[in-house]
Amino acid sequence: MKATRFLVAGLLGSAATAAFLTAPASAQTTDAHQAAPVVDDDNVIVVTARRREESIQDVPLSITAISGEALAKNGTLEITEIAQEVPNLTLEVSRGTNTTLTAFIRGVGQQDPVAGFEAGVGLYVDDIYLNRPQGAVLDIYDVERIEVLRGPQGTLYGRNTIGGAIKYVTAALPDETEIKVRGTYGSYNQADLIVTASTPVSDSLKVGVSGARLSRGGFGDNLVQEGVENYNKDVWGARGTIEFDNGPLFIRVSGDYVKDNSDPRQGHRLLPSAFSGAPVLDDVYDTRAGLDVVDQEVEAYGGGLTIAYELNDTMTVKSITGYRKDHSTTPIDFDSLPQADLDVPAIYRNKQFSQELQFLYEGDRLSGVLGAYYLDASAFTAFDVALFTTGALPAVGLPGLNAQTLGDVDTKTWSIFGDFTYDLTDQFSLSVGGRYTWDKRTSRILRTTFVGGYSDLFPPTDAVPIAVTSDFNGSATFKEFTPRASLSFKPNANHTFYATYSKGFKGGGFDPRGQTSQAPDLDGDGDIDYADQYEFLSFAPETVDSYEIGWKASLLDDSLFISLAAFKGDYTDVQIPGSVGVDSNGDGISDSFVGITSNAGDADVNGVEFEGRAVVGRNFAGPGSRLTFNWALGVLDAKYNTFIDALGNDVADQRVFQNTPDVTVNTGFDLGIPVASGIVDFLGSVSLRSDASQFELPGPLDQDGYALVDASIVYTDDSDRWSIGIHGKNLFDQRYIVSGYDFVTGSVLGLEGNLTAFYGDPRRVFVTGQVKF
Repeated sequence: MKATRFLVAGLLGSAATAAFLTAPASAQTTDAHQAAPVVDDDNVIVVTARRREESIQDVPLSITAISGEALAKNGTLEITEIAQEVPNLTLEVSRGTNTTLTAFIRGVGQQDPVAGFEAGVGLYVDDIYLNRPQGAVLDIYDVERIEVLRGPQGTLYGRNTIGGAIKYVTAALPDETEIKVRGTYGSYNQADLIVTASTPVSDSLKVGVSGARLSRGGFGDNLVQEGVENYNKDVWGARGTIEFDNGPLFIRVSGDYVKDNSDPRQGHRLLPSAFSGAPVLDDVYDTRAGLDVVDQEVEAYGGGLTIAYELNDTMTVKSITGYRKDHSTTPIDFDSLPQADLDVPAIYRNKQFSQELQFLYEGDRLSGVLGAYYLDASAFTAFDVALFTTGALPAVGLPGLNAQTLGDVDTKTWSIFGDFTYDLTDQFSLSVGGRYTWDKRTSRILRTTFVGGYSDLFPPTDAVPIAVTSDFNGSATFKEFTPRASLSFKPNANHTFYATYSKGFKGGGFDPRGQTSQAPDLDGDGDIDYADQYEFLSFAPETVDSYEIGWKASLLDDSLFISLAAFKGDYTDVQIPGSVGVDSNGDGISDSFVGITSNAGDADVNGVEFEGRAVVGRNFAGPGSRLTFNWALGVLDAKYNTFIDALGNDVADQRVFQNTPDVTVNTGFDLGIPVASGIVDFLGSVSLRSDASQFELPGPLDQDGYALVDASIVYTDDSDRWSIGIHGKNLFDQRYIVSGYDFVTGSVLGLEGNLTAFYGDPRRVFVTGQVKF
């Protein structure tokens, strides 16, 4: 850790020194790491963080905007990779999946993707909220920009943005007929092809389509299933858009489809087998997982309809309608062994419909939005927990116990919101807003114990149900008001100082893995009835009150850009999903688990974030040459003040925030040199993350601090018609844990003692090429 601190200090110091040594006096250029391509006549970076277009320098919150051009230049392929550039952001592929997203911002998020638990970071595609994390590891193509809004966004973005929001904005259709072909080939037989075509049909109407084929061999192999790779990629995707724009009326219809046929992503077992004696494998990307009763398969599709009409020069009415549906199956082999010690085939089905209506006003001194939102969503999760190895001796396929868990959750959300900014003077602006939300959750939780094989969800089966341990139906309504207020001071056009208060909340519900037969007599009336079961399974929303002060500046004649923020978060009623092993047949062995989710207490999440970009040279090696540096620093102090465990004990001093390193750092450069009829960009970056824990209880899966080094060389011709680049990711081949299963620390589950890890991508080198016609 000490070495990491010295390296962080050195990198930041060198970047800052370079920024101040040179002060070119020319206009701002588009930044390769922060600028969005939506730029006004004064070359100001424009974002829509407050649901209206405005300069990023004027938005009184911590926001990072990364353009599609920058993402392509850096060889960014998946949305998870942007976490290397953004302070206090963690984005990972969830445990045992290829396309389910785990997201944390400033220590706030949600790791468990099953129905009944809510995300703590909102993900939006063209302003349409994705209610579930399945299918949310978005591939980067046809993207205009990605905005990361840090801190609670409850006023404008609603429930489940308690940590922040990520906005994925797809590219608008060009004004002329265009065909774009982008290909990638590299390590592990990676071979991607993306074809995009669009054309104007008339002066008002444009159409566009895209198709993507994304494939890659595995980083490792499944050593017990012939022909099955581990960490491979086999994805098909398509997107279509129709745009109509006749001046006052704008209509955009879009649809997308993704099919993921990748092999199962199975973990690396960190313990030798207690029965077979199988040792720990040498390659962390290899596995011995034997579960094959379902294929790994994800199918997701959806669409959006945006209609905007300018009523006059100051008022616009806007409607955003969204629909999404996904279905996935996945074999999760907890023990990563051929034996069925803890084998969990799972099914996820999600569906949602949303409607948002906005009234936007843009006057001389007053601007803002007034709106209403509706969401109707269903989420279904079902999985078996199979323990077919019985008794004291190892066996495979013997009749054993299987606990099936089925959760079906319906969510209906209504909200009204408003957010307005008034310029008190030419220098002071006051923003106020609020959102009132009605959130209704209805849950069905069914747990059945089978003997003799897998349940009827995964045929063929000879299993026999022997007990129903939960059959629960419950409904709850939550109401929350989430205000926001900020005061901005602009002493001149180059500086913005602000102070902001905001509140966010994450919806409550019922533990989808809860077991009513384990409910205690909570009301003390001598009878365990429905009221006790309801109380045992339910949990309340969690909330955070956030206070932030910040400074944004454009200095040295638009050559140095700085964003600095300090924040304090008061986090209450923190939801802690957990589980304990259960011995259902009295043989002294935990053969299943029971979910116990509680509002375990309160915590403080405080920190500092610093982002900068410096243009330190222009036209020094010919017209168009440039040298830029960028850096980002996030520092967090997150700690629990109260943490009540399942036994009623306050164990705050023994718990930590999961997936939350204390320090995140990124620093990079872009050197552009004119060559022939184009320009060659040399890009490099270093991203550091300090120690982090996978769970609230520290354990053997915790990851020490590490650094990732990336580099790219990209040639682009002057007409921007074609480009070619070579990219290197994780050049020093760092091994680091991103998720895992720990059933040896705290809760012991299974005969073997199960400890399994999933790792980040190894070193990869690939070539990209793009041609426009």
